[in-house]
Amino acid sequence: MELRDLPPEVLLAAAGVALSFGLVQTLRLAWQRARQRRRLDRSRQQGAAGEARAEALLCELGYTILGRQVAVSYGVQIDGEPVTVGLRADYVVSQGDRRYVAEVKTGRLAPRIDTPATRRQLLEYRLAFDVDGVLLVDADTRRVRSVVFPLPAGHAAREAPLARLAWFVAAVVLGVMAAMAAQR
Repeated sequence: MELRDLPPEVLLAAAGVALSFGLVQTLRLAWQRARQRRRLDRSRQQGAAGEARAEALLCELGYTILGRQVAVSYGVQIDGEPVTVGLRADYVVSQGDRRYVAEVKTGRLAPRIDTPATRRQLLEYRLAFDVDGVLLVDADTRRVRSVVFPLPAGHAAREAPLARLAWFVAAVVLGVMAAMAAQR
């Protein structure tokens, strides 16, 4: 039996089924995209509100906001080829003479250090930013946590020159003062 041998009602019914299926599929995909857009918009709004609450909290706790949405880049090598990686942290803050990257998280899982994505992000910030430490700010619970990573000795050695320079300057100043006192 060939297609032209089918009664017109059967062909019309098959076309109607195919058209209905196509319409349902198109509507389903459009609904999924709209739902995903709404979810992303809600997430952005929640993040922005969390950052505003976190900024107020950091100020209440005595931190000074040095920068918002602070961007840095650092270089890595892939098979000997240099690649520049860019980062953007929510805040760079200070308290006393110490500087920190402060990362704001909201929700149930993101503010937890045992969440792999959060932990990796904070570790990358610690390595890329020229700061003394990293703060994890849970905007929902109003909690600020200091995160310390067990960095390899090589990383600590990169931080040490500034401390050594401070000790050297202090020794020179003391030496000059002692020499001046001996001349009197």
